[in-house]
Amino acid sequence: MDDTPSEAVVGFCTTLLRLNGAMAELFRSGNVELFGEINAAVKELHAIQSKGGEPVFEAVAEECKVIYVNSDMIVKLLRTTEDGVIDRGAQTALNKFLHNIDEAVMNIAGALGLI
Repeated sequence: MDDTPSEAVVGFCTTLLRLNGAMAELFRSGNVELFGEINAAVKELHAIQSKGGEPVFEAVAEECKVIYVNSDMIVKLLRTTEDGVIDRGAQTALNKFLHNIDEAVMNIAGALGLI
C-alpha cells in the first residue's frame, strides 16, 4: 500500500501552513495587510477541498467550514469599517474570528499529523 499523499493533500497541507504562518505574523506584527494573504490562502484551501475526492478532506470538513465562515465574517466586517478604522467593537469581533480560524487550523494540522 502506498502511503504517499496525493498532490491535492500536499497542496492543502502547504496552503494550511501558509495560512498558519500569515496568521502568526498578523498576531505578532498587527500588520493588517496580511488579511489579503490570509484571504487568498483560505480561498485556495476551499478550492482544493471542494475538488475533493480525498477521504482526508471529509475528515476535516467541519474544521474547514469554521475557517471559511470566520474568514467570510472578517471580510464582511472589514468592509463595514469607515476608512479602514477598526473600532473597539470591530476589534473584539475580529479577534474572535481570528481565534476561531487559528483553532481550526491547529485542529486540522493535528488531525493530519502535521503537529
